[in-house]
Amino acid sequence: MRRTIGVVGTGSYLPGTSVGNAELGAAVGVTDEWITRKTGIRSRRRAAQHEATSDLAAEAARSALAQSGITPDQLSYVVMATSTPDHPQPATAGIVQHLIGATNAAAFDVNSVCSGFVFALSVASGLLHDNPDGYAMVIGADTYSRILDYSDHRTAILFGDGAGAVVLGPVAESHGLLANRLTTRGDQHGLIGVPAGGSRLPASATTVAEGSHHFKMDGRGVRRFVEDSLAAEVDALLTSASVRREDIRHFVPHQANGVLLTDIWPSLGLTNATCHLTLEHYGNTGAASIPITMDQIHRDGLLTENDLLLLCGFGGGMSVGSSLLVWTATAYAHPPLAMAAAHKES
Repeated sequence: MRRTIGVVGTGSYLPGTSVGNAELGAAVGVTDEWITRKTGIRSRRRAAQHEATSDLAAEAARSALAQSGITPDQLSYVVMATSTPDHPQPATAGIVQHLIGATNAAAFDVNSVCSGFVFALSVASGLLHDNPDGYAMVIGADTYSRILDYSDHRTAILFGDGAGAVVLGPVAESHGLLANRLTTRGDQHGLIGVPAGGSRLPASATTVAEGSHHFKMDGRGVRRFVEDSLAAEVDALLTSASVRREDIRHFVPHQANGVLLTDIWPSLGLTNATCHLTLEHYGNTGAASIPITMDQIHRDGLLTENDLLLLCGFGGGMSVGSSLLVWTATAYAHPPLAMAAAHKES
């Protein structure tokens, strides 16, 4: 019998070091006011020197496990969305599986860049539908500070480091994940990327000298892609699920750029929904941005039983992933310790 799968726990981790616009702006040659006006971002977190993506992900996963009451040995899958893995191989998910003690879980990575969490959520929920006893840990985690070109003020100002996670498991009928929609426009793959370090352009002294291991983005092209794609993707998802726009209560988008999100928000027609933004304090955390935001609004008590959530991610590839879920109330008596500690640094 196919089970109804939903979110039974959330968690997140933000590194303790906060980098404000004044500090970053001085380094890249722009002002605090310019960054805020262009992006809506005021600060972002930066991983400590000893922290890799797997470390951030493991902290978020532990937080989600603690909140859900699920033990690591109950996990059947650890699915990790990241475009900044610890190494080209092995999969970072395997490292996280070891760090959290999920000894019974198969672990693998998904790389759809900033839309990766929604892609991973869709894959994990599909695996669980026919698994009578399984739970899945779905994580989005990125450490973009390690691949940024700090001479490029257009990209260096946008990104922060962090991780978010959800535990998926059985929920009551009429709750949980209702529908997913995943699309990719491979003809637009050149808009976002890290050119070197793969089989196309292996690492060499030349690629390092040319800065080809840094993140590159055509900002105007990305904006056009989002403006042209997002409303149509939302419409297609809602139509397929027979859900009315006015029934959506929470919109949780990828936290790409506050100005972009504010500009496209009216076109979505979600008149009864709240658009949740956390980028002011955390910046664009890549695949982590949606689960970090979900955990924050959960922790803040903004989600109630039967609320309908729409998650939308968009990123390199170019890809768009969107999910609809009906919330199942879960107890959240106190914030995760990792998140609470990070907030003290703000």
